[in-house]
Amino acid sequence: MSGGSAVVEGLVAEGVTHAFGVIGTAMLEVFDALYERSDIAYVGVRHEQNAVHMADGYARVRGRSGAVLAGQPGPGATNLVTGLAEARHAFSPVVVVAGDTASLQVDRDTFQEVDQQALFAPVTKRTMTAKTPGRIPQYLEEAFRVAEAGRKGPVVLNIPGDLLAVEIEVAEPGRPREPSASGGPAPEALARVVGLLASAERPLIVAGAGVKWARAGGSLAELAERLNAPVAASAGHGDVLPGDHPLFIGQIGPRGNAVATELLRTADVILALGTRLGYNTTLFSRDNVSADAAIVHVDIEPSAVGRYFPATVGIAADAGATIAALLEVTNARDGGNWLERAQEGRRALLDERAAATGADGVLAPGAVYAALQRALPRDAIVTVDTGTISLHATDTLQTFQAPSLLTPLDFGLVGFSYAAGLGAKAAAPERPVVSVIGDGGFSMSMCELGTALSAGLNTVCVVLNNGCWGAEKAYQRDFFDGRYLGADIVNPPFDKIAEAFGAVGFRAESADDVTTALHDALASDTPAVIEVPVDPDSITSFRRDAFPHRTTVA
Repeated sequence: MSGGSAVVEGLVAEGVTHAFGVIGTAMLEVFDALYERSDIAYVGVRHEQNAVHMADGYARVRGRSGAVLAGQPGPGATNLVTGLAEARHAFSPVVVVAGDTASLQVDRDTFQEVDQQALFAPVTKRTMTAKTPGRIPQYLEEAFRVAEAGRKGPVVLNIPGDLLAVEIEVAEPGRPREPSASGGPAPEALARVVGLLASAERPLIVAGAGVKWARAGGSLAELAERLNAPVAASAGHGDVLPGDHPLFIGQIGPRGNAVATELLRTADVILALGTRLGYNTTLFSRDNVSADAAIVHVDIEPSAVGRYFPATVGIAADAGATIAALLEVTNARDGGNWLERAQEGRRALLDERAAATGADGVLAPGAVYAALQRALPRDAIVTVDTGTISLHATDTLQTFQAPSLLTPLDFGLVGFSYAAGLGAKAAAPERPVVSVIGDGGFSMSMCELGTALSAGLNTVCVVLNNGCWGAEKAYQRDFFDGRYLGADIVNPPFDKIAEAFGAVGFRAESADDVTTALHDALASDTPAVIEVPVDPDSITSFRRDAFPHRTTVA
């Protein structure tokens, strides 16, 4: 078969059901091979960056690699970089097959030539370039294996366009490759953990992405219930337990809540499962992590264990396997006053959030989230963007059926949420998907309304419109004496933009409007946008650590 057909056969062999991409001349043989295939759907996207976000969302929900077909070398390749950097920081398995300059044109400054091997290396787990057509199947299998092995991450396979037209011999596909399994902790380390937990007076479980990738939420709940220990989530992973589980306290850090963060500051034993205890969770500071706590740090990546805070017991192992091993050897314990105080704090926090309104009839973001919560189905997937408005939702909006919360994580990318939601919908078409995003972020990605309509990816996008770049405006307010420059933006009516595409649009100006609009949008069975004007003064300086040389004025 042709090299192009071999790429498609390889994707199918890896279990890929959807490939996201932008058509281009360097890979027309691949697209032609897809033409008559019913076992893999091609989702034509308007911008390569958004294709990567879709594949990222798909991967996180499905638990296997998302695939991107980037057909145009040069500008098509450079458009991928931001999406790949986001996936790299999220440790998300995305495999990009990128068309590259034809072999005989390399190093001649030819049309659209760029060194794609060098371009992608800093933002991927691995980048490869096929040199001969006969090895295309091997390269593709290696790309998926690397993306999913150990700590996950994006992989790019560049294929010069001329190789895809060559007829090659391809072996009959064998049984589908299964992702490599990672083991659990050594018995000696396990015994030390059991001893620490048995003597703890203020234990705290901090759970992160590793628990979700292991699909170990049920086991985590069982372990927490046996230990009667509160569970906090690392930043962006508030779906490690159902939001209403009695032991779940919410997310830690500046994008989390004060109750969970205070537990991290005062615990005497911290069981960190599948989390790096990274910047957005701890700010790398002992001000946010108890200096007296014994830390049990479990992560699948050995270099992450104890990297930011010394580990009393360090375990390089799969979080799910470690939880399973702990369940074999731990005994029930009483939560005592420590747990009671944590639960009381959580209840008070939720009551406060449910009562959120706004000022002078203008909705505050918290009031929007409370209104959305009233209509949010229990099996919904929520995607959230970066930005002062939407990042509040990472801890405020409760979800219940993991994986159910997708955020940009440590790359802090604006414009992620809507595209990631489309990928999530492709991975789980039976589940409702609600994407929360600010006006700036949606302006970067609203072109993908056309993608949603053409691919039948019926998600609901809630655009919180405050008419500004909120985080930066907050910094200018708090650290630069209100000297605003470039912070305010002019927007179209986003509900009307949706209608112009052929989707449905809603404008919600009260809390009741928001609840009704979400209910109606979910029932519409078509892509929908809900525009919500929000208080432009409800903006927050998240990164106060970024301006240590300046004195806050507010």
